[in-house]
Amino acid sequence: MGIPGLSSQNNGQQRLGITEPISLAGPTEDDVIKTRELEKYLQGVGLYESQEEAVGREEVLGRLDQIVKIWVKNISRGKGFNEQLVQEANAKIFTFGSYRLGVHGPGADIDTLCVGPRHATRDEDFFGELWKMLSEMQEVTELHPVPDAHVPVMKFKFNGVSVDLLYARLALWVIPEDLDISQESILQNVDEQTVLSLNGCRVTDQVLRLVPNIQTFRTTLRCMRFWAKRRGVYSNVAGFLGGINLALLVARICQLYPNALPNMLVSRFFRVYTQWRWPNPVMLCAIEEGSLGLPVWDPRRNPKDRYHLMPIITPAYPCMNSTYNVTSSTLRVMSDEFRRGSEICEAMDASKADWDTLFEPYPFFESYKNYLQIDITAENADDLRQWKGWVESRLRQLTLKIERHTYGMLQCHPHPGEFSDKSRPFHHCYFMGLQRKQGVPVNEGEQFDIRLTVEEFKHSVNAYTLWKPGMDIHVSHVKRRSIPTYIFPGGVRPSCLAKITTENKQSSKLRASGHGQAEKPQGGKGVAVEADDVKKRRRPEDDMDNNSKNSKSPVSLPPSSREVNEDMTPIKLDESEVNSIDGQKSKKLCVRSPGENPSGDSGTDGFVANNQIVNPIVAATDTSSSKEEEKLAIEKIMSGPYDAHQTFAEEPEELEDDTQCRNQVKDAGGNMQNNITESLISKPEVAEEPVEPVVYMETTCSTRLCSNEVLEELEPAELAAPLLTVPPAPAPLKRPLIRLNFTSLGKAADKSA
Repeated sequence: MGIPGLSSQNNGQQRLGITEPISLAGPTEDDVIKTRELEKYLQGVGLYESQEEAVGREEVLGRLDQIVKIWVKNISRGKGFNEQLVQEANAKIFTFGSYRLGVHGPGADIDTLCVGPRHATRDEDFFGELWKMLSEMQEVTELHPVPDAHVPVMKFKFNGVSVDLLYARLALWVIPEDLDISQESILQNVDEQTVLSLNGCRVTDQVLRLVPNIQTFRTTLRCMRFWAKRRGVYSNVAGFLGGINLALLVARICQLYPNALPNMLVSRFFRVYTQWRWPNPVMLCAIEEGSLGLPVWDPRRNPKDRYHLMPIITPAYPCMNSTYNVTSSTLRVMSDEFRRGSEICEAMDASKADWDTLFEPYPFFESYKNYLQIDITAENADDLRQWKGWVESRLRQLTLKIERHTYGMLQCHPHPGEFSDKSRPFHHCYFMGLQRKQGVPVNEGEQFDIRLTVEEFKHSVNAYTLWKPGMDIHVSHVKRRSIPTYIFPGGVRPSCLAKITTENKQSSKLRASGHGQAEKPQGGKGVAVEADDVKKRRRPEDDMDNNSKNSKSPVSLPPSSREVNEDMTPIKLDESEVNSIDGQKSKKLCVRSPGENPSGDSGTDGFVANNQIVNPIVAATDTSSSKEEEKLAIEKIMSGPYDAHQTFAEEPEELEDDTQCRNQVKDAGGNMQNNITESLISKPEVAEEPVEPVVYMETTCSTRLCSNEVLEELEPAELAAPLLTVPPAPAPLKRPLIRLNFTSLGKAADKSA
């Protein structure tokens, strides 16, 4: 069987991918210069490890391979095998992830896979005997087995090098030294954990087979990984892009522009994915059904696959969606970042921006007026590590629940990182930015009550099966001016925070003057001016909301919230505190003067000269193609058997137990209001500026305030203890999320009469 996604063209050249390339043009002289500049930039920011560190990693892998070979012989002897079988017993180490792709940086961990025979079990032998061997070695530190993870893993450091070790138990008595794990037959008669563990290696190897130039792919991927980290969209668990997701996106661009250099590939990456109509899937090759009956991604047959908003499909059997964690809020953020990158690349082509502009860190704590702060604590370091891993895996649920319970009207932007207050032992915290959905009618006094939503989230988190005393979680509302100082570098709050709103409005006015112009703001920095950039954070309804909007349209109700719970003190988000995120994206763009060219460095590693030959005739053909033709080509490659795939408006399976959870939270919380209060009286006009809603963030029962009197706790006293002892309630019939009052019911009765 040949390599999926590989076919021959008429000229004898092999084509990679499921469609024809968009362009076969080679690089221009300017592409060569800018690619050298990019390589020099990536080296300057420290993305490449030293030769000494590279040798150290190879030594660790060699030593680890020796250890697992000794381990499998020991357990074979212990199971009563004769000496000949003991000597034949074998295990083998494979690598995957960033190390296998060749894009790892200094200090990065090594993703490894141990492949063992059928008599070497996962629980008893791998997490038992091998763990014991490693724990007795002086070279091994921070040994932490995670046998109950979705993909069981053993984490440790070997001579200071971080290692993640998975295990695959094959249905073979002897593991050959030349084992080829890319063959489909390797998956015969293995358990689900083995399939998942093998998937990383199989996908990584297949990606490298399906790109036209591995070195070009690696340089481009290094660049995009750095960009994603700087812009805060690098975290699979938070619903953004992980390493494999970016690798697949970059590999597809390499297929579409097989002769381009990294400079052009970066530009086309943003151009293509800005125009991409999600949830059309990104695929490197056709999805093969296989002969083993394993489930593959197919929204035409698998209802759960229809919920995926941004499917990026792995190329190895069984093909899966690698971005199932993406939510409508994180998709919005990523789409805005793609658009920003595309605009900056256009400015770079006109010598009005540089690489610093593209990689400018995203000002997360300057971009919103309101945030959720999630604090977790534990009794000791080991408990905190386990508790942290569990909470991080559940944070996505909070985003999903808020989106669901507010019908997508309140959007969350999770920060992909974590922070620690050094004055508090065994503490971590996470942040989410909050804003109203853009581009919809705004009603004065509109309110969102997310207290019950937060209680549901905490209830599900506290149901951790390995919960121990001291594992605690608090969710608080905090405004931008009250962000704790320990999250800032050096513990010093930037002075520019107080000037954000004014600067954003000025920046928006500057960008409105037209594409390609440059103005000097008060700060003296150049600003690249882009047409229609004023609405950079606003997604058109037909671009994204077709993917995620609920079929239950928001219920229009009279503003009855004043009549209920008058003793509550809502946290009001004043109209003066409008999120001016539009201006954040490019208010600090560094602009070159029209006559200034990027400096090239002829002293780079010679990659450009060695791997690509500039062909001015071929390069000229690319300049003759207009952007409109390229746009049509991008539209064409999105058409296929899955182009009609649209996400269902119903909730995913993971949230189907919300009704039961809401019932339990209500019982435990006492007299808590079980409604999400919204005043959604339709108005014909759409606000020119995003207006903040009124959000209820406290409960009706006693509320605990933090000592700094800044954070307003969402934690009711009745629910302060873990909810492990709450018996599961019988699943009631699903009820409307919004409780209608008698007035609206009476009007409905009159209409029906």
